[in-house]
Amino acid sequence: MNAEVLFGLAGAVLAGLGLYGLVADPAPLRKLLAFNLLGGGVFLVFGVVARRGAAAGLGGDPVPQALVITGLVVAFAATALAVALLRLLFERTGQTLLDTAAQERTSPDQADG
Repeated sequence: MNAEVLFGLAGAVLAGLGLYGLVADPAPLRKLLAFNLLGGGVFLVFGVVARRGAAAGLGGDPVPQALVITGLVVAFAATALAVALLRLLFERTGQTLLDTAAQERTSPDQADG
């Protein structure tokens, strides 16, 4: 088993775990972490495919590598925005769950501020 196969399998496992966590867990913060795990797995698989697709004796194709780097930066910015929104949700409601029954139990004066 060479390095490309090992990294490809690791990326597939990361993507699978991220997808399972995204579907199975209702908590928004855990969904965010699972989405980041899924993205990391996809980036790893994409990097391995770019490396294996390169011509023999040359380095990896620079275009997919640039796309992965750009994707990492965008994923970091999106994660920071999502964490800020979750923090704002917690400050306003006192919880991080998006549960409608819990919002109905909250009085209107608490929800305003």
